[in-house]
Amino acid sequence: MLHRPQAPSAVVMIRPHHFCSNPQTMPDNAYQTDHAASSASSNTAEQAIAALAYQEVSVVAEQLTAHGVKVHLFEDESKSTPDSVFPNNWFSTHADGQIVIYPMYAKNRRLEYRADIIEFLQREYQVQAVHNYAYLAEQGLFVEGTGSLVIDHPHQLAYAVLSKRTDATLVPEICQQLQLTPVLFQAFDEQGLAVYHTNVMMCVASQFVLISLEMVPAAQRPLLLKHFAQSGQQVIDLTPAQIRHFCGNALELMGSEGPLLALSQTAYQALTPEQMAQISQFTTLLPLAVPTIESAGGSVRCMLAGIHLQARN
Repeated sequence: MLHRPQAPSAVVMIRPHHFCSNPQTMPDNAYQTDHAASSASSNTAEQAIAALAYQEVSVVAEQLTAHGVKVHLFEDESKSTPDSVFPNNWFSTHADGQIVIYPMYAKNRRLEYRADIIEFLQREYQVQAVHNYAYLAEQGLFVEGTGSLVIDHPHQLAYAVLSKRTDATLVPEICQQLQLTPVLFQAFDEQGLAVYHTNVMMCVASQFVLISLEMVPAAQRPLLLKHFAQSGQQVIDLTPAQIRHFCGNALELMGSEGPLLALSQTAYQALTPEQMAQISQFTTLLPLAVPTIESAGGSVRCMLAGIHLQARN
């Protein structure tokens, strides 16, 4: 029986040299801030923002490493890939040796694909197959990696909020390839806008789930709760306001001292003492300060592409 742990002990991170909030993703990402609108759009301001993002990634990589998580850190010196700091959207890895490359919605995000990262993983880890779905973007079909698919690895489930970035016909096809059962549902923010990525409003850990049930239509909640109960996961219910503070955008990792929940300082400060106590029964909270990166509409979970492959040596 193949061991499929939920919490990876290694991640890929990308350190951007020219980070900015991506104008191409602004229309459907309600969590994003327009730097150009909020500051004097000068080269100096842009450089300052890019420098802050570079520093935030560097510190997160150091903090994860200090806690025993293996960080494979790659540089991005391109000016045409503003969202490259979020590599979890273009590839995912799986315990059975599969890597999937995904079709992405924004045209400039399709420039993030990196053969050098895939080749590195093939050298360092036991990779059986690489499935490249990127070409489907030209046909208007999109699934954005573990932004679209929040995967419960041990129970072989993939939770997916349907949106223009998560296609209802393509999710089952990818899930079949990965031997995952798709759990499709809808989720909306307070303005009634579809949540653009599943991993903004839910996080599945080994023994608990963070989710805002209020954002899910009432008729669809029982299906989710049934799966959580069958998987033996405690539900920690978040408010839509906490989702805006990225409380759902967290990732369980395996450190040298046991499981960690990597989340942003913004998210950590928005949790209630009761929620912190619930989470702390199962894992150590690891708050990481990424306020500049969060202006692009993603947080800590989006920055971490978990490595579920077996190491070669």
